[in-house]
Amino acid sequence: MDALDRYLATQASQDVKRRVSNCFVALDDAGLIAGYYTLAASSVLLTEMPPETAKRLPRYPLVPAALIGRLAVDRRFRRKGLGRALVMDAAVRAGGSDPAIFALLVDAKDDAAITFYRHNGFRSFASKPHCLFLPVATALQALQDDS
Repeated sequence: MDALDRYLATQASQDVKRRVSNCFVALDDAGLIAGYYTLAASSVLLTEMPPETAKRLPRYPLVPAALIGRLAVDRRFRRKGLGRALVMDAAVRAGGSDPAIFALLVDAKDDAAITFYRHNGFRSFASKPHCLFLPVATALQALQDDS
C-alpha cells in the first residue's frame, strides 16, 4: 500500500473530524474509489507571489489560499483526465467558499507531480520550485473555456 492509499485508509477521516482538512472522493460506476484529494485552508506571503500577480492584489501580508494536501488517482483511471477533474473540482469549491480564496497551492512530491500541475496551469514559486499555485479565477476561466 503506498502512502496515498494508506493516508485515505487510516488518516483522512481523522483529519476531517479534527477539521484539519476535508477529503473529496471520486467514485467509479461501481462505487469504488477512483481518486481523491484533500483541501485545507492556507495562505502564502504576498512577497512570494510573482510580481505580475502581486501587483494586482491588495497589500495585505498574506494571500488567502487553499492547499491541495493530497491528490491521488487509481491506476485504472490515470491519463484519463480524472486528475485534472479533481483539481478543477477543488477550484470550484475554493471559488465558492467563504471566506474568499485567491489561489490553490500544492507541494509537489516529485518532478512528475510538478509536470502534472504545470500542465494544469499551476506555476512554481521562484524560491520554492516544488511549491506551486494556481489562481482560482484562472482555473474557473479554464473550466468555462472548456465548456
